[in-house]
Amino acid sequence: MAGAVIENGGEVLKFIGDAVLAIFTLDDDPACNRPACERAIKAVRAAQTRMDSANSERKAKDLPTLAFGTALHIGALTYGNIGTTRRLDFTVIGSAVNEASRIEGLCKALGQSVLISSAFADKTDAELISAGTHQLRGVSEAQELFTLTPEQSSG
Repeated sequence: MAGAVIENGGEVLKFIGDAVLAIFTLDDDPACNRPACERAIKAVRAAQTRMDSANSERKAKDLPTLAFGTALHIGALTYGNIGTTRRLDFTVIGSAVNEASRIEGLCKALGQSVLISSAFADKTDAELISAGTHQLRGVSEAQELFTLTPEQSSG
């Protein structure tokens, strides 16, 4: 995933266990945010293609296949060095980050490798499929989530 993010103009902020926290910087003008969203979708497609290839090799060796979940969300956040004088970490924080985490947490339960918030869906021309309306823990209103069409999700 990290390579696909970097190759498509995103920035990997950190690795958390087997997870990657990445961002695609938006422009100050909301009308110009569509290209960042398209780059994020392109990165997900590339990661899925790589995972499909790795899983083909694993199947050929009778190894279990691997899966991953990705959330695409757009929203305001705060970034910078967070922590104490003895331990600083460059990261992002805020409700948008929490929502993205909650959305990613639904991937396995919904059987989807990619879930996209309605806020993100509004900023892309990609053809999306509704994955239903879901209540996210810690978020007051339920929101509709989307996923990529099969041809989009396989690269």
